[in-house]
Amino acid sequence: MNFPEALEYITELTKFGWNPGLARIEKLMEILDHPEKSLKVIHVTGTNGKGSTSAMISNILQAAGYKVGLFTSPHLHTYTERIQINGAQIPEERMAQLVTALKPNLEKMVAEGFEHPTEFEVITALALLYFAQEQIDFCVLEVGLGGAIDSTNVVQPLVAVITNIAMDHMDYLGNTLGEIAKVKAGIIKPGCKAITASDQAEALSVIREVCAEKNVDLYEVGKDIIYQIKNLSSEGTCFDLKGLGRNYVDLWLPLIGSHQGRNGAAAIAAVEALSFFDIQISEEAIREGLQKTIWPGRLELVRKNPQILIDAAHNLEGALSLQRAIKEIFHYKNLVFVLGMLADKEREKVLDVLGPLAQKIVITKPNSPRANNWEELALMAQKYTEDVYRQEDIAQAVEKGISLTGPEDLLCITGSIYMIAEARAYLLSKTD
Repeated sequence: MNFPEALEYITELTKFGWNPGLARIEKLMEILDHPEKSLKVIHVTGTNGKGSTSAMISNILQAAGYKVGLFTSPHLHTYTERIQINGAQIPEERMAQLVTALKPNLEKMVAEGFEHPTEFEVITALALLYFAQEQIDFCVLEVGLGGAIDSTNVVQPLVAVITNIAMDHMDYLGNTLGEIAKVKAGIIKPGCKAITASDQAEALSVIREVCAEKNVDLYEVGKDIIYQIKNLSSEGTCFDLKGLGRNYVDLWLPLIGSHQGRNGAAAIAAVEALSFFDIQISEEAIREGLQKTIWPGRLELVRKNPQILIDAAHNLEGALSLQRAIKEIFHYKNLVFVLGMLADKEREKVLDVLGPLAQKIVITKPNSPRANNWEELALMAQKYTEDVYRQEDIAQAVEKGISLTGPEDLLCITGSIYMIAEARAYLLSKTD
C-alpha cells in the first residue's frame, strides 16, 4: 500500500466503532512479538490537559538527550501527527509500510475467531511497533479514552499520570467523578509511580484507593508537588514549583492559562519520578523542555491584530479553563465567538459558561457525523445576545467572525476539535 491507500484503510476501520476490552490489542501484541515490552513508558490520562502534559514530558526528555516517542490523539491536521519521535512525525512511507505489514495479521486474528481490531487499536499497535523498531529510549503514551480498557493500557508504565478528572464521555466512563476516576486509574500498575493533578476530592479518593490496593506510590499536585503562578500573559505562563526532588523558580511555559501551571507541575513530577528508576533528569533539561513546548489548538493566539484565539473547549471543564483565561489574560472591547460543538457534548452547560462573555456569537457545524442538530446551539445562544449568526460552512463562519471583530476586539474560535482544526487550517492558509 502507498500512504493514501494505507490512510484509507485505517480510517475505514472506524466502522468498528469504540469496542471496549483489551483482548484484541493483547492478541495483536502477541502476534507482533510484544513490541510494547521493550518500551520505557510514561502513560498519561485525564479529562483535559493530557495532550499538553504529554508534550511537555516528551520535550523535557528530548532536552535531556533521549530519543522519545510520543503518541497522542486525535490529530489536528494530519494523521501522522499522532505518532512522533523527537518532534518528527512518522514518515508517510513508513506508516504505509507498517499498515501493509499489519493487515495480514488483522486478517489472521479474524480468521482465528477474534473480532476485528478497531481503528484506535490498530493505530496504537502501529505506534508501539514503530517505536520498538526505532529503539526509542522513552515512550510517552496518551490514553485515547478512559484508561482501564483503552488499547494503550496494554503497556507496563514506569510512571502513570492522571492530569485531572471531570465529567466527560459519561456514556462510556460513568456518571460520577468517582466512576470516571476508577476507569482512568486503570493505567496505574504495580511497580510504577503515580502522579495526579486532580483536585476533585471524590476523584482523589478513588485514585488513592487504587494506589493503595496496588502498593503504588502516589504523588499529588497541590499536596506533594506545589506550584505557584507568577505571571499569566498571552505569551505564556510563569510559575514556581516545589517538586519531588528540587525547587524551581520562574519556570516558563509558552502555553496560555493558569491550568497549564498545574499541567506543568504534573509533567515535571513525572520526569522527576524517573529518579526512582535511576534515571536523573537535570533542571536545565526541564527548563529547556518546557520552553520548547507548544500545543496547537489549545488556547492558541494565532493572530494579534485583531486578536484571534483558538481553543478546543469541547466540554464543560475546557470551557471553564477558557473562561478563566479570557478573564485573567485578555484585554478587549468586545468578544466574538465562533462556536461549533458535537451533539453528544454538554452544549448548554458550555454556553452557560461562555455565553455571558460574548457580545456576538457565530454558530457553525463541526465536520463530524456527531454534529447533528447543530443549529439548536444558535437557539441556546440567543439567551445571551441578540447578535447570533448561523453559518454551516466553517471557513465562512470564520470569515463572519472576523467581519464582526473590530481592531480592539477578541475573536475566539472554540468547541469541537474537528471544528477548530478546520478553522485553524483555514486561517493558516490565509496567512501563508
